[in-house]
Parts: sequence; structure tokens; C-alpha cells
Amino acid sequence: MGNIQSVAIGAGFGLIGAVFGSWFTARRQDRMWLREQKLKAGVGFNTAVSQLIDFLRDARVSDDGAGGNELAGRMQEGRSALYLLCADDTVELADALARRVWSSRPSEGRDDRKAEYQETLGLLRRFTHQLRQEIART
Repeated sequence: MGNIQSVAIGAGFGLIGAVFGSWFTARRQDRMWLREQKLKAGVGFNTAVSQLIDFLRDARVSDDGAGGNELAGRMQEGRSALYLLCADDTVELADALARRVWSSRPSEGRDDRKAEYQETLGLLRRFTHQLRQEIART
């Protein structure tokens, strides 16, 4: 009877270990998936914003039709993914950046608009830094 109890206790501990191991593995995989999704959304948003900023230095979105509107659509798609995946601080910076890009005007060599362009790039850097920190915490 003593041997059966020892085997049963050992099997019970083994089963508990297997359950906890499976749970920790699943949790780690979920975090890795979330990190990957945040990274994809951030890269898509950053790329579209960067291209749209460069595009808007010379023209308005409505001036080009497909090119500018396609970039704006990609930016919105990336922002939507960020809404679903990221914390409020990151989403607020993404919103501020999108609003800033939408209000951008062609620079045409004017100093005030060049300063606006630099401020927009600064906001893009802040967003990228915030997203990088959030991904690292995931």
C-alpha cells in the first residue's frame, strides 16, 4: 500500500507540473503573439505616417488621388490595429500624430511650415519611442 501511495503522489505532482508547464507555455506564446502584432501594427503605422509626411511636404492628399489617399488609408489601418492592441498612452500619441499629419500643409520653403514639419517628426519619434517601450514590456 505504501508503494501505491508514493506512486500516486509522484504521479499527482507530475500532473500538476504538466498543467502548470502547459499554462506557462500558452501564456508565453500569447505574449509573443501580442508583441508580434503590436510590432506589425507599429511598423505599418510608422511607415505610412513617414511616407505621408513626406508626401504632404509637397502636396495635399486630395491633390494626388490614389497615392496620397492610399497612404492615408494605410495610416488609418495601422492606427485601428494600434487601438485594438496597445495601451492608452500609445493610442493617444498615435491619435495626436495622425491629427498632426492631417493638418500638415505643403512647406513650400516657408520657415514656419518647416518648423511644423520638424515638430511632426518629433512627435513621430516620441510615438516610436513609446511603442518600443510598450513592446518591450509585453
